[in-house]
Amino acid sequence: MPDGLATVAQVIERLGDQPGGPELLALGAERDELMLIGGAVRDLLLGLCPRELDVVVADGAADLASELASRVGALAGEGSVQRSQTAFHERFHTALVSWSDGQIDIATRRSESYAAPGALPEVSVGTIEQDLRRRDFTVNAIAIELGEPGRGTLHSAVHGLEDLAAKRLRVLHDTSFLDDPTRLLRLARYRARLGFEIEPHTADLARKALHGGALATVSRSRLGAELRLALSESEALAALVSVERLGALGAIHPGLRLDVAVAERALELSPVDAHPEVLLMASLLLGGESGNGAPLAEGQMFALLDSLEFTAPARDRIIRSAVVAPSLVARMQDAGRPSQLHGALASEALEAVALAGALAAPDSASELAARSWLGSLRNVHLAIGGEDLLAAGIPAGPEIGRRLGAALAAKLDGEIHGAREEELAVALERQG
Repeated sequence: MPDGLATVAQVIERLGDQPGGPELLALGAERDELMLIGGAVRDLLLGLCPRELDVVVADGAADLASELASRVGALAGEGSVQRSQTAFHERFHTALVSWSDGQIDIATRRSESYAAPGALPEVSVGTIEQDLRRRDFTVNAIAIELGEPGRGTLHSAVHGLEDLAAKRLRVLHDTSFLDDPTRLLRLARYRARLGFEIEPHTADLARKALHGGALATVSRSRLGAELRLALSESEALAALVSVERLGALGAIHPGLRLDVAVAERALELSPVDAHPEVLLMASLLLGGESGNGAPLAEGQMFALLDSLEFTAPARDRIIRSAVVAPSLVARMQDAGRPSQLHGALASEALEAVALAGALAAPDSASELAARSWLGSLRNVHLAIGGEDLLAAGIPAGPEIGRRLGAALAAKLDGEIHGAREEELAVALERQG
C-alpha cells in the first residue's frame, strides 16, 4: 500500500464504524463476491468519513438490498418498513437502501457501453475488472472484498492507488468525457472537495471535450442534477469556483456567471437557517446575462431553472431572491428606523436579504441594515397576540392587526422595554 494511505485492515475496521457498516460485514461473512467499492473505499483509504457506502455483488442486488434493509430495520427493534426504504433500478441492476442515518448503494458488477456521446450507458453483467474500468476516475476504481473467503483482497484499476496517494484525478480512458460528459462536472466537484490536482492529460481531455461541446450532448435534467450536487457540497462555493475554472459553468448555460466576491459576502451574511444552495444559485442568475448582454429577465430565469428540473419551490425562491435583491439595497438604505426595515424586509426570503447586503458597498447603511435584520431584528416578536386584544375589548377585524403592527413597530424602535403588559398598553392606545 502506498505511503499516506490506510491499510486494508484499517479500512475494514473503519467500515464497522459507519452507518450500515456492521451489517455489511455480517452479510459478507455469509456470502462471497460482496465488495465495497468506489468513493467509500477512496475516502476510507484517505482516513475520511464516506458520505455513503457503495457495494457491488456478482448478482442478486435486489435480494441483498432486501436483506440489508431488514437488518438495518432491526437495529432499534423496528420493522424495515418503518426504518428503511429500498429502491431497485432494473435497467442498471442497482438498488438503494436508505434510512435515517445513511444509505447504501448496491450494484451488480457490470460493464457499460455508450451508443452515442452523452447517452445513458447500455449495461450488461460483467467482471470486477470490467466494473472498475467503467468508472469515472482511477481513485474511484478501487474495491475491497468483504465476502469470504477473500475478505480484504484489494482490486484496483491501473494507477488507482498511486493516484490516490498522489492526490491526483485521472480518467481511465481517453473517451471518458465524451461517453459521459457529466464527468466534467464531477471532475470539478472532486477537485474542490478532495483538494486533488487534475492529471495533465486528463486536464487536456477535459478542455477538448468542453470546447467540442460535450455538455450539449447531455440532457438538461442530468446537467441540473450535477449542478445541484455541486450546490449541495459542504464547500459549495469552492465547488462552483472549480466548475467555473474548468469552463463548465458557461457550458451549462451562458447566462450563469459567478461573482466570487459577492457570493462570499452573501454567505458570510447568511444566517444558519438560510439555504446556501438557494443563495448561490440566485447569485449565479443575478450575475448572468442574456444573449444581447442584458441581465437575465425573470422569464428567462424560469425557463432556465425549469429546463434544469429544479423543484418549483426551490425555483421560485431562487428567482425571487435574484430578482428582488438589487431593489432591496435601496430599500434598506432608505429605512431610517428598525420598524421601517421590518416593513421593507419581513416578506422577503433570507437569501434575498443576504444577497442584497452583499451587493451593497461594504460598511454602507444597506449592508449594516442587512446584518442587523438577519442577525437580530427579524427575530423580534410580540409576546401578545390577537386574543389579548379581543379580551381587552377590541372588536375582531382589521383593527386587531393594525394595533399589533403598531405595538411591534414600537418594540422594534426601542419604545417598549417591558414584556406583555407594556406591549398590550401600547396596542390599546394606538390604532396603527
